[in-house]
Amino acid sequence: MFGIVAFTTLAYGGVHQPVIVIFYLAVASLMVLWVVDAVKSGVVRISPSVLQLPVFAVAIYSLIQILPFGSIADIAGVNGIPRTISVDPFSTKLTAIQFFALAFFFSASLVLLDSAARIRRAAMLVTVFGFGFAFFAVLQSVLSPDRIYGIYETRFAVPFGSFVNRHNFAAFMEMTLSIPLGLLFAGAVTRDKRLLYVTAIALMGAALLLSGSRGGLVAFISQLILLVILTLGSRTKRNIVLRLGLAIALIAAITGGAFFVGGDTSLTRIAETSASKDLTTDRLHIWGVAIRVIGAHMPFGAGFGAFGVAYTAFDSYSGLERVEQAHNDYLQVVADGGIIGFLIGVGFLWLVIRTGLRSSQIDNTYRRGIAIGAFSGISALLVHSIFDFVLHTTAVALLFLLLLTLLIAAGFSYKDDVEDATDRHRRMRRTPRRSLDDLQKPTIAEFKRVHE
Repeated sequence: MFGIVAFTTLAYGGVHQPVIVIFYLAVASLMVLWVVDAVKSGVVRISPSVLQLPVFAVAIYSLIQILPFGSIADIAGVNGIPRTISVDPFSTKLTAIQFFALAFFFSASLVLLDSAARIRRAAMLVTVFGFGFAFFAVLQSVLSPDRIYGIYETRFAVPFGSFVNRHNFAAFMEMTLSIPLGLLFAGAVTRDKRLLYVTAIALMGAALLLSGSRGGLVAFISQLILLVILTLGSRTKRNIVLRLGLAIALIAAITGGAFFVGGDTSLTRIAETSASKDLTTDRLHIWGVAIRVIGAHMPFGAGFGAFGVAYTAFDSYSGLERVEQAHNDYLQVVADGGIIGFLIGVGFLWLVIRTGLRSSQIDNTYRRGIAIGAFSGISALLVHSIFDFVLHTTAVALLFLLLLTLLIAAGFSYKDDVEDATDRHRRMRRTPRRSLDDLQKPTIAEFKRVHE
């Protein structure tokens, strides 16, 4: 499962067709193993989580958008062209396949993470991989800033790490550092391991800043704010000061690390305006056109994956550069899916928030730390999605679904749960103390036993 995430990440984020085909084959292999397990055990294991439904709903609606109903009038002597909801049926078909692959990956992940040990292992893999990936990205930014792995040079975007677009790298870092952040803020890290966790967080955060993504910086700050809010606990003055102090110290360490490496960072680019000579970064113009696309294709949308075609009819620029995405996933969901897409998106967000708040209140300290971290990482990506189209990248979408799986799985109790010192201390504090006189007095059970 995690191997699929790692492979697509290292293979340029999974944005090239050969890599996407391998991803589809890997998901198909997972489904075959799932069926084999059901046949051998005689039990079909399916997660009851309703968060799967919106993902499958988008995939199914994408197929509906390419169903023909009638035909278009003759165009330049060509007749018999089927009429569909989507203005680009081929792209919508490819998007539907992508959604189904992601949905099946999500369902399989929910089934596989069925024990506390597996949850711990998955959390550790995310942290270790994020640390190693951040180290590689920082090293590459110094030695070969314009070429991925020193061989692949991108033409229309600024690369970072193995990602063709630096914003995708920043989004990936937001999620990988969320798990160690959650464990640290929740107090689930033992004293002898805190330095390791702080080091990992500092390196991943420094790599995020060095990517130069302004949306990533805003998302990271919102992530820290949410972590402080979720871990205030008793809301005492001491607890608030400790959490705020930890957040400030981490920001200082991350900023210091970024400036130590040198080069442009998100902090140096934050003063720039969002408007640019590069059309792909002129978000205000793209958002304005996206709103016009929404109005023209209500109530069913222009078709998932068809935004590039729908955009051209309302573009007031020269059209020399093609805009494939709206640089705002919320606008694009409505533009692609219309009212139905809007309702699916709202339902998904509501389920995520409800699950996150519930899982963040569990008693087990370690699983609560994972839940808080995963919730903060998911929230950071949702904030980042206001400025970029990060969820359209396969590797980012897969890690997002893996964090969502960890968030859901952390909310259940397991037979192999390990009780830590924090749990024992909390239980002892809840147990009322008996005075010496009370200890000398016989209990009701002892009184009955003596007189029997």
